[in-house]
Amino acid sequence: MRNIVVTLLALLVLAGCSSSKRGSFSSGAESSLTHEFEKVVGDRVFFALDSSDLSGEARAQLQKQVEWLASHPSIKVTVEGHCDERGTREYNLALGERRASAVMKFMQKGGLEASRVDTISYGKERPAVIGNDESAWGQNRRAVTVLK
Repeated sequence: MRNIVVTLLALLVLAGCSSSKRGSFSSGAESSLTHEFEKVVGDRVFFALDSSDLSGEARAQLQKQVEWLASHPSIKVTVEGHCDERGTREYNLALGERRASAVMKFMQKGGLEASRVDTISYGKERPAVIGNDESAWGQNRRAVTVLK
């Protein structure tokens, strides 16, 4: 009986140590779709300082996302809104939500069903790049579309 308990505890510890990439699927085919979306289509758009307005470049990128998602109707997404480190936590959470919502609205206007898109704001809590200059800040002012 002791050996069974020890074995079960070891399995629980190992299961707790396993990890999966955020937004990726469990099967190989689905993982390759995630890779295709991130690397070929592009999973993010960028914003100007203190803005949730979509630039022409962002709209073109989102159009590619909408077209790809239209060809994969079973895939749902979460749009993550992010900000640079400047501003208060509360301000950046609200700005991140406006950014994610702007992307979601563009996708819906492009024909994507509302039930396929969720949003979340991380504000300044998950920077893509650490740094205190415009180069880093510009990469952190973004919305990222994550496949579910």
